[in-house]
Amino acid sequence: MTNLIFLLALGSLLTFLLAWGFAHLPGERWQILAVLPVAKDDEGRWLGINLTYYGLFIATGQLFAVCLLLVLLGSARISLAGAVTATVMLLLVCIPAARIVAIAVEKKRHTFTVGGAAFVGIVLAPWLILAVERILQTQFPCNLPVLPVLAAMATAYTLGEGLGRLGCISFGCCYGKRLEDCSPLVRKVFSRYPLVFSGQTKKAVYESSLAGEPLVPIQAVTSIISCLTAMVASLLFLRSHFTAALVVSIGVSQLWRILSETLRADFRGFSRISAYQKMGGLAVAYVLVITLLFRAPPLGDPNIGHGLRQLWHPGIIISLQALWLIFFVVFGRSTVTTARLSLDLVRDRL
Repeated sequence: MTNLIFLLALGSLLTFLLAWGFAHLPGERWQILAVLPVAKDDEGRWLGINLTYYGLFIATGQLFAVCLLLVLLGSARISLAGAVTATVMLLLVCIPAARIVAIAVEKKRHTFTVGGAAFVGIVLAPWLILAVERILQTQFPCNLPVLPVLAAMATAYTLGEGLGRLGCISFGCCYGKRLEDCSPLVRKVFSRYPLVFSGQTKKAVYESSLAGEPLVPIQAVTSIISCLTAMVASLLFLRSHFTAALVVSIGVSQLWRILSETLRADFRGFSRISAYQKMGGLAVAYVLVITLLFRAPPLGDPNIGHGLRQLWHPGIIISLQALWLIFFVVFGRSTVTTARLSLDLVRDRL
């Protein structure tokens, strides 16, 4: 019953966040969160660095993902020290990979790719888990079974992908095709709920001149599919179906990535089949091979209450706050927009 209550509460929270985001984030108001003045120009105005809602939602999505990862692993009584070590090491690789892969594929320095970072993480994760377990076992007993840990990581990644797409809506990136350029079936499906962006600094506007155009709401659909997949995978994990949770998470998220790119209008590389679509297909095949190489050991029935209690530790709470801040600093500082500020006094309040 505790597991079911947890999933219902998580599902309710996700429903509220997604519904609010789809309704408000395409507007111009919801791109820039704050501006930090750093220097003055020749006219005496401040030049500023823009901090974006994109960074806020990416950081928050990753925070939710790491929390879900720790809760799922804790519910199965898998080593917290090993899980945290493996997660930190994986993030140290995946965070820079988000920019490095984008530079390699799109030839642009000022962009990120979640898909590229995810592919790198999927490839490295099994072997990183094995390495961490062997290293820590030289110091103390460490239970870090590969398949359950991979299943928890994949489930958490899918949740982070779903919430992170709210950031894409806010910034106007990863945008869909114009509905009028799509097939009659696509127009019929999405005509009632298109995304319409406003504001000259939205990527869909400055890159493709799509201000005010009804677009396929591909970011919103990806959010819904990813969050639903994370919920289903969490349920499978909590019923000890670790292999199924892993295959569902990676299978749905990566196959949808392949399909969804056929409805996107943003630049995805120079080939007809994008590098990200190829990565998605390879990731699914790779995970299927991993499920043949490893078997999930019997761990008993996971209990979400035990996992939640593990989060309530000062060290974990402070570490999660620091992680959120790191993600926000890395992904929230806009390098493609700037700001000019004029400061003045409110004379009638002096």
